Amino acid sequence: MKIAIKDVERITVQVPFTPRCKIWCAREQYQWDISEVIRLTTDTADLVGYGETMPHYTWGRVTDEAIERVKGANAADFLGDDSLGAGLQMAIYDLVGKAHGVPVHRLFNLPQVRQWCPISWWNVDMPPEEFAAEAREAVARGYTSHKIKGRPWWDIYAQVEAIAQAVPDYYHLDIDWNQMLVNASNAAPVLQRLDQYPIVSLYESPIPQGDVEGNRRLRDKITRPIAHHFGNPPFPTAMREEACDGFVIGGGIGRVLQEGIQAAGFDKTFFLQIVGTGITTALSLQLGSVLSHAQWPAVNCLNIYQEDLLATPLTIRGGYAETPEGPGLGIEIDEEALSRLRMEPPYEHPPLRLLLALVWPDGRKRYYANIHQCWYDALKGNMPIHETGARLEYVDDDGSPDWEEMQQRAADSGPVFSAA
Repeated sequence: MKIAIKDVERITVQVPFTPRCKIWCAREQYQWDISEVIRLTTDTADLVGYGETMPHYTWGRVTDEAIERVKGANAADFLGDDSLGAGLQMAIYDLVGKAHGVPVHRLFNLPQVRQWCPISWWNVDMPPEEFAAEAREAVARGYTSHKIKGRPWWDIYAQVEAIAQAVPDYYHLDIDWNQMLVNASNAAPVLQRLDQYPIVSLYESPIPQGDVEGNRRLRDKITRPIAHHFGNPPFPTAMREEACDGFVIGGGIGRVLQEGIQAAGFDKTFFLQIVGTGITTALSLQLGSVLSHAQWPAVNCLNIYQEDLLATPLTIRGGYAETPEGPGLGIEIDEEALSRLRMEPPYEHPPLRLLLALVWPDGRKRYYANIHQCWYDALKGNMPIHETGARLEYVDDDGSPDWEEMQQRAADSGPVFSAA
């Protein structure tokens, strides 16, 4: 059966963040509210495929060359082709599934092992009280797991305690440091203390993943599992040297299936990290429903958006999301939302001009012009780690010469130190 692609349409939309997420995503995820939806049409009027790319956070953008390559061709010829980019590949699978009247997971040539897939709430780092508010909302919306960013510029213990006090006992936290604890000597006392909190369930990339010996020593000192992004260090090394307990897997469909099968062959659990609105989350569920070891809650970041671009929301209950069983991705696109949220070029936001202050209770402060300077200090080991009462704050631009001078000093040479 030939499924000829007649046309490929790009629809770029700006999907608003929820108010609380907008405030804290403004430092580094400010482009994540931009989504490119791909619409594939055929000669059959009622056969349309949809996919989504987060152009500023994706494993692969859709190129003009890829679009020209699929026009007039048989959609089924491109299954498994990760070179198409995120949204186009997703739309191909949606189209082929609809043409054959089967859900996308039937196209993976793997048996379905679950209909309900574990799913996680997600937040970038924020104050303890804001984390607690997010966790309460997560519980109200059917979530039981929450992935947060662990950052040395916060008091992580205060953050964890605030969340624990806001949620039922069954709620769990996965904490991702993006390697910012730097080495096993730094990380061990932090993770050992966090081990004492029943709410904490997993640590992602606490130190550089390539530090195989350090990760192995760290695993011997703690009780919670460590997750690494698949491929760093190379999979054979990770298995031979026992560098981690499981994985974070994302990327194109071909890559996800391959890595998921490899992990399962060594009995290693993983979670899928495929970020986007309800369209992308639907694909993640299709993948999670056939990958036996996708047992840790998936991270899709669906919760940070005010709208999901779906006519009918995905069903989430008790920490699990139901895999749509209709043809293709099994979802209906909210065409009214696509029209209302449509964005005009250029499809990007200019970075905000910020002044950030890392503040301690004794009055010490460090000023940064952007979050990238914070990352640099943390990854280079130039920052105190999770000191009691540490907080990162926005310094409001009051239009004064003092603000302007401090922002410029931090931009030129940051950080700027201020004594107690």
